[in-house]
Amino acid sequence: MSLQILTIPCRTDNYAYLAHDPETGATALVDVPEAGPILDALSQHGWRLSDVLITHHHGDHVEGLKDVLSHAPARVIGAAADAHRLPPLDIAVSEGDAVHIGSETGRVIEVPGHTVGHIAFHFPESGAVFTADSLMALGCGRVFEGTMPQMHASLGKLAALPPATLVYSGHEYTAANAAFARSVDPDNPRLAARTEEIARTRAAGRPTVPVPLAEELETNPFLRAQDPAIRAHLGLESATDAEVFAEIRGRKDRF
Repeated sequence: MSLQILTIPCRTDNYAYLAHDPETGATALVDVPEAGPILDALSQHGWRLSDVLITHHHGDHVEGLKDVLSHAPARVIGAAADAHRLPPLDIAVSEGDAVHIGSETGRVIEVPGHTVGHIAFHFPESGAVFTADSLMALGCGRVFEGTMPQMHASLGKLAALPPATLVYSGHEYTAANAAFARSVDPDNPRLAARTEEIARTRAAGRPTVPVPLAEELETNPFLRAQDPAIRAHLGLESATDAEVFAEIRGRKDRF
């Protein structure tokens, strides 16, 4: 039985996620931007928190943890590489390690770039990957700590997951990301249609995440450095994929 996954808007544009295993009653929380909305959701659904999965150390992903744990004690799981600057961990994990939510087993994917210790959590049985600020809807996180080649390689790992995988990212940045994407991929009809869909979704007050990886592969320029149309538009026909990615990320930083 697949995990039941709930998207929880937090702060001004963050998302946390509750992943509930109906078979065992286990419930995991992915990232903790603030406590109030998360505790409300647990109460409304009658779910008992068993685990907290932390993707990276930034405050807008961990600041609510102390308050959540004071009301709902749970095991805290995060990257071994970042244990020195994360809240206290019960389980420290690295690339390929197993993570369990009740009866479902996920795997840790190390995705450095946005931070050097950023991790994602992939649950293949439920077709879900929690990517926070690595792969985002129509975008990727700013490269704060890692390098452009690191981020490009991290996104390559995520792009290789099954296309039907739903990508649960950390922020509601999709409309702004769409505007930028069209500036580097202006002739992509699927991107134009998706931009209109995003506007309708946001006008209705609904989140634009999760999104199927297949849709990201068709429209997210940060996954499309090999695309001849994007390369031609940027004047980088003979560059490497990593060089094209770095140019796209640099343009987004200045957009």
